[in-house]
Amino acid sequence: MLDESRLPRRWYNVVPDLPAPPPPPLHPGTREPVGPDDLAPLFPSDLIAQEVTGERFVDIPEDVRDVYRLWRPTPLIRAHRLERALGTPARIYVKYEGVSPVGSHKPNAAVPQAYYNARQGVRRLTSETGAGQWGSALAFACAQFSLDCEIWMVRASYDQKPYRRSMMELYGARVHASPSPLTSTGAKTLADDPESPGSLGIAISEAVESAAPEDTRYALGSVLNHVLMHQTVIGEEALEQLALAGDTPDLIVGCTGGGSNFAGLFLPFLREKLQGRMDPAIRAVEPAACPSFTRGRYAYDFGDTAGLTPLLKMHTLGHDFVPDPIHAGGLRYHGMAPLLSHMYDLGVFEATAKPQRECFEAGVLFARTEGIVPAPEPTHALAAAVEEARRCAETGEPKVILTALCGHGHLDMAAYDRYLSGRMQDHALPETRLDEALNALP
Repeated sequence: MLDESRLPRRWYNVVPDLPAPPPPPLHPGTREPVGPDDLAPLFPSDLIAQEVTGERFVDIPEDVRDVYRLWRPTPLIRAHRLERALGTPARIYVKYEGVSPVGSHKPNAAVPQAYYNARQGVRRLTSETGAGQWGSALAFACAQFSLDCEIWMVRASYDQKPYRRSMMELYGARVHASPSPLTSTGAKTLADDPESPGSLGIAISEAVESAAPEDTRYALGSVLNHVLMHQTVIGEEALEQLALAGDTPDLIVGCTGGGSNFAGLFLPFLREKLQGRMDPAIRAVEPAACPSFTRGRYAYDFGDTAGLTPLLKMHTLGHDFVPDPIHAGGLRYHGMAPLLSHMYDLGVFEATAKPQRECFEAGVLFARTEGIVPAPEPTHALAAAVEEARRCAETGEPKVILTALCGHGHLDMAAYDRYLSGRMQDHALPETRLDEALNALP
């Protein structure tokens, strides 16, 4: 544990430390790089400035740190009991973000977004949510700064997780199942497929469309540079905590949907690696049903289904791709953060894909040994950590493995019930379905 006085004072921006800058977003009409004026209808000026900043560090406003103090610094846990169960010489460390008010890492980005919008006079924020973690976080953050909040929740998760919806409403948000009849994007989707399970791409389109009023802006829970930067409080704390434990990581592993918690954990360690102070391997883990890193194409694509967003160069499955309704709703996004996609293309880290039953097996093992029920999303990282620890049991290597348990699974018990009853299935993504989605790239 770190004392509250060790709460980070700055976010870390990795872009100045990369060997080449990431490709810029493009205007969907002109195909020219977007400028601040193009983003102004969606985001406040402070966040636009952070999106493109060349500064290595950005100061965290004291009003944001004041809210962070409700749960930060978060604990770094040495998973002794898991290590014993695996019979491994590896040392497994878990940075646990489930102690936040909403039970995940998402408020790290939601709080500053709400703060900067409120400071600019915005009265209402709209957004999408997959598993419900981001929607819960934004609803909480809006309550801290007296903003109205409207959330479009992917239908598959809306049906699977009714208490996530209740949590958002408890914090004062309005919540709609997406696709909904309330927007032109949602109405068209429902007309084409009345039983659509929805996707983050569709929900983003609905949220962006509903952000049109002058007093309203849009908030995004992952993917963009400023969101990844806000999450680096995770890694900055973990760096100091591992130093207190007298260890440096040999492997850093995180789950990836859009990439926010993974980036938040590993980027400060990457800074240390680039400066020659450590040399960890870094591994992203994604669902086999939504494998943007491992099977997607690195290309310019829309961040949403309707094509309302700028074109982003990212590893994508195609903006029309609708993932199977696996229980890790937060990882069901067709694209990966452009900054992480660029870094993956540079060979900065590696990626692997896991089927959901292997992930839930690791989640159950972690719960039975360490007592914490993980959300479905971080079970992907846990599965990769368990795999590496078992490899160490065979080789005798005493590796130090660091992962982020980005949220608890207390509101995901329907998913665990499905796994424990043997009703959970793995979804294989056929090549023909992937080709069809990729053929629709702009």
